Amino acid sequence: MSRSAHPAGPRHADVLPEGHYSAPPADLNALDPKVWAQTVTRGDDGAVTVGGIPVGRLAEEYGTPAYILDETDFRARARAWRTAFGPDADVFYAGKAFLSRAVVRWLNEEGLNLDVCSGGELATALSAGMPADRIAFHGNNKSAEEITRAIEAGVGRIVLDSFQEIVRVAHAAQSLGKRQRVQIRVTVGVEAHTHEFIATAHEDQKFGIPLAGGQAAEAVRRALQLDGLELIGIHSHIGSQIFDMSGFEVAAHRVVGLLKDIRDEHGIELPEIDLGGGLGIAYTSDDDPREPHEIAKALTEIVTRECEAARLRTPRISVEPGRAIVGPTAFTLYEVGTVKPLDGLRTYVSVDGGMSDNIRTALYDAEYSVALVSRTSDAAPMLARVVGKHCESGDIVVKDAFLPADLAPGDLVAVPATGAYCRSMASNYNHVLRPPVVAVRDGEARVIVRRETEEDLLRLDVG
Repeated sequence: MSRSAHPAGPRHADVLPEGHYSAPPADLNALDPKVWAQTVTRGDDGAVTVGGIPVGRLAEEYGTPAYILDETDFRARARAWRTAFGPDADVFYAGKAFLSRAVVRWLNEEGLNLDVCSGGELATALSAGMPADRIAFHGNNKSAEEITRAIEAGVGRIVLDSFQEIVRVAHAAQSLGKRQRVQIRVTVGVEAHTHEFIATAHEDQKFGIPLAGGQAAEAVRRALQLDGLELIGIHSHIGSQIFDMSGFEVAAHRVVGLLKDIRDEHGIELPEIDLGGGLGIAYTSDDDPREPHEIAKALTEIVTRECEAARLRTPRISVEPGRAIVGPTAFTLYEVGTVKPLDGLRTYVSVDGGMSDNIRTALYDAEYSVALVSRTSDAAPMLARVVGKHCESGDIVVKDAFLPADLAPGDLVAVPATGAYCRSMASNYNHVLRPPVVAVRDGEARVIVRRETEEDLLRLDVG
């Protein structure tokens, strides 16, 4: 069947069903720079290129689906965060967003620190040469083995998440004859404007020690009494995919209030405050994230103002951007397999990946953009739902978006802003192989995480 012979789904806003979409864009071939990495362009032949390489060539050489990561964009964003906060603050890249040894080397070269939250992330960081004293170790239930390994390696800080962990870390440090630098993670009762499962500072959740009821103050007392610990600051993280700075203002006010109470009770001023990460990125054209220099200015002014009011020296600020750095740098490249119009509803476009390479739509009701990238089209827009190949009705990649009505099997489509929490949360559901991560820079491409093989799957199956 020719491309033009495909029956089209609904095309006009006045006959569209309710859903998660805006009106059709004026130009389906346009690429909004807010949601695409900086070297992504559409060439004269209509095909999209990244780092000077056409997506068709990437598909031929590395297959689909594949995560295509713009190294130039990643480095530029990392550098922008480092520059924005300057030498008197610390920027810790949140490795949970996406971590590989290549990424660790880029971070090291660009002068960023690294936040890890598991033994595996720590092993990756150390194996790629990240200096241990520039690593922070997070997690709400670190094992005894993970704690010991972190202290032995000499990590710069461990973020304490519970009363039990205060004792565990202190005991491990004393057993090793060391004194470990730590922060206490405090939940400050600020619920960021985000999805329920990724809001992390209200009291009813698993992270941190509540400020309410004096629990955080008691945690400070216990940490200060233990010889194996050096308490250097307070940590707060209020959520993810946040655009509104007002939540940080409230959080900083409460954290600084705790710092003041610590000074008044113990006669010490803790030298650091970590405000976490969670700053949002543009997944669609409707999102409007702030630039790193704007965020740095706002956070610095908030903390300085609160400390001046409390008559405290302004502590050294730390932040933990992960998604904000890696999220926009990558897109997922898919090949269209089937195009299924449902009269009066929408057209289902099935691609050769799905929820195994991007669980966020199913898990968080996340919204994404999508574009035809192997060619341009003058066809009318059709309302499409991009779905995966898995045996699961919730296997949706993009809930509702407009694609050209002549879309056909074999076309390449791409979903931008998939650098964060896609490969890192990928699975083998239905025994589907996890895609590779291909880094592109200055006309050259290389695999930094290879595609899984059937041999990889069978090697773990020892039955």
